Amino acid sequence: MIRKYNSNDLDLVIEIWLEASVKAHNFVSADFWESQVESMRNIYIPASEVFVYEIESKIVGFYALYENNLAAIFVLPAFQGKGIGKQLLSHAKAQRAILSLSVYKENQASYQFYLSQGFRIVSEQLDEHTGHPEYTMRLGT
Repeated sequence: MIRKYNSNDLDLVIEIWLEASVKAHNFVSADFWESQVESMRNIYIPASEVFVYEIESKIVGFYALYENNLAAIFVLPAFQGKGIGKQLLSHAKAQRAILSLSVYKENQASYQFYLSQGFRIVSEQLDEHTGHPEYTMRLGT
C-alpha cells in the first residue's frame, strides 16, 4: 500500500534511505552517506512531498518529490526486485506531468530501470557532493 508520509515515519525513511544508498552506491564511501543523515532528516525530507510503501504495516520503501524532481526513490534491499520500485514510480508519475531526476552513471541498475520506465537523458555532469558523474533524466515534455 502506498500512503502519504507522516512525521512518525521519519526514522524508518532515513533507515531505508541509508541502507539502500550504501548498497546502490558502493562506489561512494559509506561514510559520505552517513554524513548526510542529518541533512536528510532536517532539510530534504521535510521540504519534500513524500509517500511510503507499506507491507503489513511495515514501511519498505518511499519516494520524495521536490517540485518536479524525483528527489529520492528507495526500497529496502531485502524487498528489491519485487516490483515495489515500479509501483512507487508509477505513483510518482501520477503526481506530476513532468518528472526529472539525477542518477549516478555508475549506478547501472537504477539507470537501466529509469530508461525502462520511459525516462531519457537530458544532461550529464559531475555530482558536486561526490565528484562522480551523474545523468539528469526526464520523463514528459
